Amino acid sequence: MQAAAPSSNPISVLIVIVNYRTAKLVVNCLRSLEPEIQAIPGTRVAIVDNASGDDSLPILRQAIEKEGWSSWVTLMPSPLNGGYAYGNNYAIGPALESDQPPTYCWLLNPDTAIRPGALKELLDFMQAHPEVGISGSSFEEADGELWPITFRFPSILSELEGALKLGIITKLLARWSLIRWMAEEPAEVDWLPGASMMIRREVFESIGLMDEGYFLYFEETDFCLQAKRAGWPCWYVPQSRVMHIAGQSTGVTVRTDKPKRLPQYWFDSRRRYFVKNYGRLYAAIADLTWIIAFVLWRTRRVIQRKPDADPPQFLRDFLLNSAIWKPGVPSQSLTT
Repeated sequence: MQAAAPSSNPISVLIVIVNYRTAKLVVNCLRSLEPEIQAIPGTRVAIVDNASGDDSLPILRQAIEKEGWSSWVTLMPSPLNGGYAYGNNYAIGPALESDQPPTYCWLLNPDTAIRPGALKELLDFMQAHPEVGISGSSFEEADGELWPITFRFPSILSELEGALKLGIITKLLARWSLIRWMAEEPAEVDWLPGASMMIRREVFESIGLMDEGYFLYFEETDFCLQAKRAGWPCWYVPQSRVMHIAGQSTGVTVRTDKPKRLPQYWFDSRRRYFVKNYGRLYAAIADLTWIIAFVLWRTRRVIQRKPDADPPQFLRDFLLNSAIWKPGVPSQSLTT
């Protein structure tokens, strides 16, 4: 990979928001984006409605007309709910094939609100670092509490640390822990949440669009891994701030609620990630490591009378979906 060459052409940004039954949150996101759009000429927004089947389309159409956003917002109803990667590709694919493809694509979740200057900070960073392929924002809760987190690529050691939940092991395996707490300076990372992810056009030209074999979860992890393997690193840019309310479409990652049973597509996506990128043997070893560590944790939790914060039927569901006896790379499940 070679660094993107400086261009004399105007910078253009395509912002993609995939909606699934969160139309009112999308409208709030668009309101927060309006000052950013006015400050950065050449920025457009594509809203992909992933076959919500509710009143999302009329709500969005009415808001676009009422607020006068039609000059910079395009509503793209999808014929099916093909998942997160499918929804983003539905807008990005045609844009890249157009006569004037965007310089950058900025993926945003519908449950985000953009803090002032967030777009400009990412653009300035990407322009100053043409070797960087992907950049992302820092997040905060709705009450303003910081959530400065990025992630490391999943591995056998991260599975051990995450499932065992033992302090001394967590310290010893800190370099492999899945969650990475960030400082206030930009830093190269493995991957960051797709809730705010800016992608250089040349990354798509190098590795293609997002893998639609994932319905939801692990698709941005996989995309960042493919980009890194192609020589396009991923960077965290904390000066770009975004408020993010996690899990509004699925309810799976809502941080203030009691954990819910994980859906089938989470297990399919996890298995797909490991098998696709590291092979079935590695995936099976990672699964076995997790199972042993999780059983030890559950035993210790009972003995020490710790509260049960794990998703319901987690071990049972994990066992049923393990790569130990489920072969191949699973494709997406269309069950939502």
